[in-house]
Amino acid sequence: MKAPKFDRTTQDVGNILALEHVNFTVPDQSLATFFYVNGLGFTRDPYVDFGPFNVWINVGDEQFHLPNNKPQVLRGHVGIVVPDLDGLKARLHQIERRLSDTLFTWRSRKQYVDVTCPWGNQIRCYGPGSFGDMKLGMPYVEFKVNPKTASGIGLFYRQAFNAPATVKKNRSGTYCEVSVGKRQTLRFRETNEVLPEYDGHHIAVYLVNFSAPYKYLKRKRLITEETDATQYRFQKIVHPKTGETLVEIEHEVRSLHHPMHGRHLVNRNPAQSFFGYQQGRDAFVP
Repeated sequence: MKAPKFDRTTQDVGNILALEHVNFTVPDQSLATFFYVNGLGFTRDPYVDFGPFNVWINVGDEQFHLPNNKPQVLRGHVGIVVPDLDGLKARLHQIERRLSDTLFTWRSRKQYVDVTCPWGNQIRCYGPGSFGDMKLGMPYVEFKVNPKTASGIGLFYRQAFNAPATVKKNRSGTYCEVSVGKRQTLRFRETNEVLPEYDGHHIAVYLVNFSAPYKYLKRKRLITEETDATQYRFQKIVHPKTGETLVEIEHEVRSLHHPMHGRHLVNRNPAQSFFGYQQGRDAFVP
């Protein structure tokens, strides 16, 4: 009897273990909370509270961080899985009037719901089953990049982070997909659009091998912040061979010794409310 053959590379996750949060600043904490909690159905972190200066929004095992400042807009969109698309549509309909004088819009499509926050950030919401067994979370972030940069971006992540990265094509064009752990990706989609200048929004990732990427980035003079022993930052993604800047997106890079790693995030059941309240159904249970 022949031994079964397996492609062991399909089980590789690379050095980037997790995408933890996306951070963009907003000018109104009350309106941000209304949109993300009452509209999208997510949960304001009950334990880390900055008062009126910042709000953290839990989405499964991931978060949005929303410090108070002039609005930042991600060039692309954030992919989100929600437990119930019909429930999401009902909540979005309920908040339309209050957000009518902002950039808020939403549109139901065949496989997802496109939502624009009050300041222009794009969020694409999918139902359960769209990304494996994820029922609530952030499976990917997609960034728009200039033409003919996807290949170089993939090479950068492979060399700097030992992260699986492949260039793909679909109906929307060419993009680079970088593997993050077993269930998340970073996407860099080429576009002919004239992109706005980078405004400082950032993402946070956890690495298994924390020091090797640091040495690579340090050698290329890309480190922008020496935060502490468990965290550093960089902003420019460059072509490893030419040094050309391909795209800018600040990475808050954390080790597995970072105190926030593995932190349990509380998530509520967005279908629960004062009206028609049901005992024992406050928490979201996957």
